[in-house]
This record gives sequence, structure tokens and C-alpha cells, in this order.
Amino acid sequence: MNYILIPLLIVLCIMVIVSLVRGVIAFLKTTKIDLETGEGETVTEMQLMQNKAMFARIKYQAGAVAVVAVIALLASS
Repeated sequence: MNYILIPLLIVLCIMVIVSLVRGVIAFLKTTKIDLETGEGETVTEMQLMQNKAMFARIKYQAGAVAVVAVIALLASS
């Protein structure tokens, strides 16, 4: 069972990092656009992208925590 769970945990950790980086990049673009234009019209699109990336990060983190919990349960029994 660990042969399946460990690679799954690694994939979920990679996805957490990817979604975190995408969210930070969207945040930096939002800040750059806001500073350059001084208007908030295009910022909302970037904020939506940032929110989607951060929500994806939370989902992947929850999945990783669940996999770690299953590994811990299997190791204790």
C-alpha cells in the first residue's frame, strides 16, 4: 500500500508548490498592474486567478494531509 501512497504524496506536494507559485505570481502581477495604472479594473481578473490558485493549493494540502494520515494509520497497525 505504501508503494501507492508515497508517490501520491509526492505528487500532491509538487502540486502544492506549483499552485503556490502560480498564486504568488498572480499576486505580483496584480500588484504591478495596480501600481502602474492606479486603477482596479484589470486587477479583479488577476485577483480571481490568484484566488483559484490559492484554493487549489488548499485542496492539494488537504489531500496530502489525508495521505499522511492514512500512512500513519497503516504504520501503527
